[in-house]
Amino acid sequence: MHEDGPMAELAEMAELLKLLGDPMRLAILALLQEKDLSVTEITGLLRASQPNTSQHLRKLRSAGLVRESKRGQWVYYSLNLAEYPDLKTFLSQLPGRDKRRLELAQLE
Repeated sequence: MHEDGPMAELAEMAELLKLLGDPMRLAILALLQEKDLSVTEITGLLRASQPNTSQHLRKLRSAGLVRESKRGQWVYYSLNLAEYPDLKTFLSQLPGRDKRRLELAQLE
């Protein structure tokens, strides 16, 4: 079966939803919605290992949902949702936003 048109778009959307099906990746996106962060900051906030966090960031970056920028010796990650405006709305509805904002404020 040749995939083009609507079926190709549905297949792409299915891959995106599969990517978002991981709680760790959702948590990373939720944090990045509030502020650009380094892998060290994300690791500390999520109480995860650095290799695990980096692997999830790599997958999000490969999908184009996250971009990285170098600032001095640090690499910072930020959301890249220009192609997915509805995803921005979805992320704003994730539970725990007030707690995330409080934890992020303590980083400053």
